[in-house]
Amino acid sequence: MEGRNEQRAGLLYGIGAYGMWGLVPLFWPLLEPSGAMEILAHRMVWSLAVVIVALLVVRRWAWIGELVRDRRKLGLISVAAATITLNWGLYIWAVNNGQVVEASLGYFINPLVTIAMGVLLLGERLRSVQWAAVTIALAAVLVLAIGYGRPPWISLVLAFSFATYGLIKKKVNMGGLESLAAETAVLFVPALGFLLWLAATGESTFTAGGAGHGFLLAATGIVTAIPLICFGAAAIRVPLSTLGLLQYLAPVFQFGLGVLYFKEATPPERWAGFALVWLALSLLTWDALRTARRNRALAVRLLATAAAAPANAIPDPTPTLPGPTEQKVT
Repeated sequence: MEGRNEQRAGLLYGIGAYGMWGLVPLFWPLLEPSGAMEILAHRMVWSLAVVIVALLVVRRWAWIGELVRDRRKLGLISVAAATITLNWGLYIWAVNNGQVVEASLGYFINPLVTIAMGVLLLGERLRSVQWAAVTIALAAVLVLAIGYGRPPWISLVLAFSFATYGLIKKKVNMGGLESLAAETAVLFVPALGFLLWLAATGESTFTAGGAGHGFLLAATGIVTAIPLICFGAAAIRVPLSTLGLLQYLAPVFQFGLGVLYFKEATPPERWAGFALVWLALSLLTWDALRTARRNRALAVRLLATAAAAPANAIPDPTPTLPGPTEQKVT
């Protein structure tokens, strides 16, 4: 019963995390007239403040000394910070410039880009269904490029930057809260410097927009941290396959907001491109679930074989002589 309650809680945490990421396009327009770069800088600064509070609560500090002594890991964290900066900044700009639908496409194709990077960079081998999904995704990008009259560069940059970020995070192998703290610490000084420069030149909107506007800019730290904390809580409670399915909630919500709330244009060729992407993701999901089911069945069989082995073991045929030392006859 306890395990079932933990899984239910993990599912709710996961839905909460991806649901918040899916609804975040509603938040960024509230920060106008702040530009994307100013919003991004505030997000970096206030995110560090939030994660420091979280670290004070959980009392996890030992990792800082280990990270500072490991130059390779520190370098990877710096690259991860630069990559997520590009991703965050472009996404905020896209939402505030009427490109929510194209931004959502980036997170739809992100799993496919991750698979492609695994093949190209890590030498991973794909199953036939995965090859089919990647091929269909390439066709989708071509259809969308024809429809847009240009490559869907916002989607591609978002997908590749986030896939690269995920690859680096895998190599760093740190907890979610710790890695976010390290990344925002790397970004804090340049972000704060940029905000001070805006204030010195009279371009800052932090105080010029009133107390309410300043509070919303400060809330970017909470908007960043809370979904990540929920994601971390979900990751330790539900299977990876469940998280893989939940990740599609965010771009689905974003796409729905772009079409229904922001009223962005969706001509037939754009629908065709998205339909191909959804077909590729359906194949990918079906293959992942089938593989997970097979692996579970194999694990059960192996456990059953291991459990039955002692009962079926052949007894030692060598007789023994009675006595205090029970020497074997040789």
